[in-house]
Amino acid sequence: MSFFFRMASRLRPSTPEEVVRSIKDSFLALNTRTHAKVRKDLVHCWCILLRQKDDDSYCCVQYIENHLELLDFLVGCYKNLDIALNCGNMLRECIKYPTLANFELFFEYVELPNFDIASDALNTFKDLLTKHETVVSEFLGSHYDQFFELYSRLLLSTNYVTRRQAMKFLSEFLLEAPNSQIMKRYIVEVRFLNIMINLLKVFVANPNKPRCIIEALLENRRELLKLLHNLPTSKGDDELDEEKDLIIQQIQKLA
Repeated sequence: MSFFFRMASRLRPSTPEEVVRSIKDSFLALNTRTHAKVRKDLVHCWCILLRQKDDDSYCCVQYIENHLELLDFLVGCYKNLDIALNCGNMLRECIKYPTLANFELFFEYVELPNFDIASDALNTFKDLLTKHETVVSEFLGSHYDQFFELYSRLLLSTNYVTRRQAMKFLSEFLLEAPNSQIMKRYIVEVRFLNIMINLLKVFVANPNKPRCIIEALLENRRELLKLLHNLPTSKGDDELDEEKDLIIQQIQKLA
């Protein structure tokens, strides 16, 4: 029985747990004939439910914590053109709560061929990386190799928007104070250095560098200079070589 039929058949709303289950059932039943306003109303109901509290706890959030298949379902809906944007809104509402910030399975959706859906997925991905500093730091610390191996593919994407946004997000979440150790580790790794020249340029050439960036650059100065000097000359890419030389000069001035 769908959410709408349940609500119509009762004088009072269902319990939060029942309504969450009904919402999932309703989304499973959605198709191209479903009116856009119905989907919009459903998203609005979801936002209200997430804010419902029982004493000091968010009862619906707790329910979803114990039924993470709901989040998997919402993420998977990015493959459904009819409800992708609606589910994206629902996901971003979930991400407002640290316990529901789930990083798994998301990389494949930011490069979907549909521009609107890929852009929406990028916005959701940004929220995942920037909403909860401590949660992100802990995740990166325990999934470092897995995460950055996948992230490097975004930085090398054939899609210009994906590459640009991925670089922007990277500079934002690496600069968060809890990620200082992650940043130090990342900027000195040879396997990422070739594709990170532009990011290093942002770090080094910025006259208003945060103190944590200055300290990280000073601490890793020797390693950075060694790695930069050992990078092979880029064939046919004079601009990249010029940027590399600029970074070297700026790092040397930090002494």
